[in-house]
Amino acid sequence: MLARLFRSKAAVVSVAILLLVLIAAVAAPWLAPNDPFAIKLIQRLKPPGYTSSTGITFWLGTDSLGRDVFSRLVYGARVSLVVGLAAVLISGTIGLLVGLLSGYFGGWVDDLFMRLCDIQLSFPTILLALTIMAVLGSGLDKLILVLGLTGWVQYGRIVRSQVLTIKTDEFVLAAHATGERQWRILFQHILPNVWSPVIVIASFTVASNIVAEASLSFLGVGVPPSVPSWGTMLADGRQYVGVADWLTLPAGAAISLTVLSINILGDWLRDYLDPRLKNIA
Repeated sequence: MLARLFRSKAAVVSVAILLLVLIAAVAAPWLAPNDPFAIKLIQRLKPPGYTSSTGITFWLGTDSLGRDVFSRLVYGARVSLVVGLAAVLISGTIGLLVGLLSGYFGGWVDDLFMRLCDIQLSFPTILLALTIMAVLGSGLDKLILVLGLTGWVQYGRIVRSQVLTIKTDEFVLAAHATGERQWRILFQHILPNVWSPVIVIASFTVASNIVAEASLSFLGVGVPPSVPSWGTMLADGRQYVGVADWLTLPAGAAISLTVLSINILGDWLRDYLDPRLKNIA
């Protein structure tokens, strides 16, 4: 796997960027030079490289409330990764179970779950999330729950299609013939054979969840404004774009690089997990 990974320069660069984001998220208290919540109006809107009277250097400048932009950028990586990964865990678990049950049992179970998929697909995901967040109010836990509950459909439909094919294979029919229980066939024989598309979908969904969190936070219905996140940094700096572009450029670049890296790595995973491309360098 590593040998195949190092053949792709784009994938290697993507992994390096994601490792930097992960390190920033985990080690934020040690990497951030200043308190990201500290408000000092006397040093508001200072440019990058500004050094205060106490000798503290603000490498990316300060925002409209005098908070350190670099420290908030580092802490913002935590919010993005937590939202992206936690929401994928929720939506992936729900979608995986729905797809397994729907594809394996068929009948009224399949009809029920597929109609639920159709109903949810009739609403734009971001609009549905925006509406729910506007009703529930902002909050990190609510944001994760909303993104998790609105993102399970694509998992369910793809897993269902995989199960419909696999359940007629000889090893599954042999398990039926030997009298194995339904749940053992479902989780020990079928489930291991549907992981590949689920992993690929999850990689792309992490990226879309990061963008969704930034979008909702930018609109004021994501995480609370006081919480340092890349979306709230963009929202705070939008009215100062002409005079203080350092308020928005770092957060925008962080979102773009992180999402691009995840998508490139997702493309590589899709090719790696595809048995038809195993022998392609």
